[in-house]
Amino acid sequence: MSELIIRGATDADLQAITDIYNEAVLERMSSADIEPRTLAQRKAWVDAHEPRSLYPVVVVESADGRVMAFGSLSRFHERAGYDGVVELSYYVGSAWRRQGVGRQLVAWLLDEARRVGHRMAATLIFADNEGSSALMRHFGFERFGLMPDAVHLPGGIRHDIAYWYLPL
Repeated sequence: MSELIIRGATDADLQAITDIYNEAVLERMSSADIEPRTLAQRKAWVDAHEPRSLYPVVVVESADGRVMAFGSLSRFHERAGYDGVVELSYYVGSAWRRQGVGRQLVAWLLDEARRVGHRMAATLIFADNEGSSALMRHFGFERFGLMPDAVHLPGGIRHDIAYWYLPL
C-alpha cells in the first residue's frame, strides 16, 4: 500500500478513531478496555497529547480519504525523569490489517520520535498478539518483561502483557 497519507488527527477524524478503537475493544485482542469508548472519551484521549509537537496523534488515510488506522506517541510517565521515553500505540481497522498499514504507521511514529529527540519508545502488547509482536521484532524492539494473567476481559478471556522497548 503505497498511496497512504499519514497526517495529524483532527476533530473530523474522531469518529473514525473511535470506531477503529472500539473494534479492537470488542475483538478482545489488543485493548484492555472492556466497554466501547464514547466519542467524548476518545476526544479527551486525543486532546491529552500535549504538546502535540512531541506527542502526536496521527491517522493513516487511504487515497480515497478513508481513515484506515491511527497511532500515537504518548508521554510514558508524568515524572520528568522519564521525559524522552514515549509509549507507542497503534490500531488498524480490520479491513486493512495484514496489508502493510501498521508497518508504515509504526515506521512513521518511530521516525517522528527520533526527529523530535525522544530517546526510547516502549509499548505494551498482549503476549498472544502474534501480529503486533512480529511487528515489534521487525523494528528491533526487545521484549523485556511479561506480566502473566494481567488482563481479564468479559467472556473469561485472559491475556498476558508483554513489555517491549526500543532505544532510539
